[in-house]
Amino acid sequence: MVDQDLDHSIAFDTSERNWKSVSHQSCIPQSRSCKPVPVSASGGLVCYRTDSGKFFVSNLLTGSCREIPPAGHGGESQALQAVAMYSSPIYPSSFKIILVSGKSPSLAFRVFDSMKSTWEDEVMLVQKAGSSSESHVSGDEIIYFLSKAGDVVATNMQRSPSKQYSSVLITEYGEQVVYFLSETGTIVACNLAQKAFFEYPRLLPIYLEYSIDVVECKGEMLVVVLSEFLESASLRVWKFCGENHSWQQVAAMPPSMSHEFYGQKMDINCTGCQDVIFICANSSECSRYIMLDMVADEWVELPKFYVNGKAKEFTSAISFEPRVEATV
Repeated sequence: MVDQDLDHSIAFDTSERNWKSVSHQSCIPQSRSCKPVPVSASGGLVCYRTDSGKFFVSNLLTGSCREIPPAGHGGESQALQAVAMYSSPIYPSSFKIILVSGKSPSLAFRVFDSMKSTWEDEVMLVQKAGSSSESHVSGDEIIYFLSKAGDVVATNMQRSPSKQYSSVLITEYGEQVVYFLSETGTIVACNLAQKAFFEYPRLLPIYLEYSIDVVECKGEMLVVVLSEFLESASLRVWKFCGENHSWQQVAAMPPSMSHEFYGQKMDINCTGCQDVIFICANSSECSRYIMLDMVADEWVELPKFYVNGKAKEFTSAISFEPRVEATV
């Protein structure tokens, strides 16, 4: 969990069901004007990005840290859309950082390989047939939509710093696929092996969408959506069905819990781990942290974390597996 000031993080241990403090930035250079923000994680490693575009990889348990050389041309020469990370389950010190940049239909990706300590050449992505084109804007037309903070904005998705480039990386049929949210809130899938991307149809009409995030759970991509309708709020989890090319609901928060979100302009930031989804919901008025067990269909609100008698407010969450042997 990352707080609004980006200077304190805690971890919720799902095995012991309690909070633990994490002094995650002690090994990473920082200043008031340049605070590293965690943007991705895999295995026991967490990837940070600074405002200047630098990347660092660290093990939160051991404090080991590594600065990643600049991507140079490509990578971030265009608008950065997503940052994904993959660490080898066999070789703890082996990891890759994937950057997705550009704008649809001109998307590209670039990979940093820790074993070679270099960035590979940028690869252009081809748009798959049947990909949605709802978010494409022609001429001077402007599409207005509701941002993750609940405000009506145009052409830019407003997200918390630590979730601005968030994505999920899933291995499907032996091929790595990066899922992320586009600027207008549609879900984009980038197949790194096929060098192609697919843009999914929108879950809801633009004027109804309230807050959305993509997670990995049980080895597949799921989407969490918080929306309002008929003076009530609804928090639901969706899965895309390729057979009929449509979204199917797989879980829904009990109305007695989700109704409290109504009118709060809540922003949800989520992360998945195995069969659990962690939801961080916050607004200017309140913040709540909910854990969803997808197997048992159990929604549990977690206790707040207090520092000097005051509850900390956290804006986003990432998931990682504590691994002492993971070095950088």
